[in-house]
Amino acid sequence: MIDAQLARTLIDDQFPQWADLPIRRVALDGVDNRTFRLGDELSVRLPSGPWYALQVEKEQRWLPRLAPQLPLPIPTPVAQGAPGAGYPYAWSVYRWLEGVLATVPAIADLTAFAIDLAEFLVALRGADARGGPEPGRHNFFRGGPLTTYAEETYAAVAKVGEQVDGDAALRVWEDAVAATWHGEPVWFHGDVATGNLLLRDGRLAAVIDFGTSGVGDPACDVVIAWTLLSGASRDAFRRTLGVDAATWSRGRGWAIWKALISLAGQLEEGDLAGAAVNRRVIERVLEDHAAQC
Repeated sequence: MIDAQLARTLIDDQFPQWADLPIRRVALDGVDNRTFRLGDELSVRLPSGPWYALQVEKEQRWLPRLAPQLPLPIPTPVAQGAPGAGYPYAWSVYRWLEGVLATVPAIADLTAFAIDLAEFLVALRGADARGGPEPGRHNFFRGGPLTTYAEETYAAVAKVGEQVDGDAALRVWEDAVAATWHGEPVWFHGDVATGNLLLRDGRLAAVIDFGTSGVGDPACDVVIAWTLLSGASRDAFRRTLGVDAATWSRGRGWAIWKALISLAGQLEEGDLAGAAVNRRVIERVLEDHAAQC
């Protein structure tokens, strides 16, 4: 069990200089990692499974190199822990980043937010990618070809039945797959979602959780155009991001894949609220695709 007591034991055993700092679970935690506040200035991040553990060394190595090239703060590794106390994975201690998670009510101006986020992603794409981590198991093949998830996508369309327009969803998917990427590998975040974006005073203040980052095709970073943005904010995001039509199409492919598999799982579990969210995402993607045709 990954709990505060485990975090306490690991810190005390491996970093006794922090043994006097209190540890507490953060209010909003993720699935990939369990995060604990360590005192006022640090956090402890423990991977919840073997695939997520592959991200530790990557973040420790690359985040300090990326940070000076970016316009907003990102997590700063302070130390890397080793397996211990029955816990089998490497883990990290980071500087704590202040802020609240980005939600529509908390964002002061959604269009300004979209522009700030796009400017961050442009800077990330422009960071030195030499020797950076290629798509693979460490990031669930983000930045690689969409065809990695073709079987999942077709199976999800079959599962959701009449919940969505399956034929239209498959047209989005097939157009995305056909929009082959031929560019040079660039840095991407891999999971640009509200839970990984921090606000201060209603403005974008930091970008966190680079576990799915890597170098490759940046189209996966476009997904937030349909999960959060719409209308003027989406237009501003696309204009500032400066991506071509093919990259935008592949972004729709990433968005439709994730929304379809999430919807299929939520319908099986009876999660009606979650299903409603992903149906809305699918509708936005389909509307955007229809408008481009």
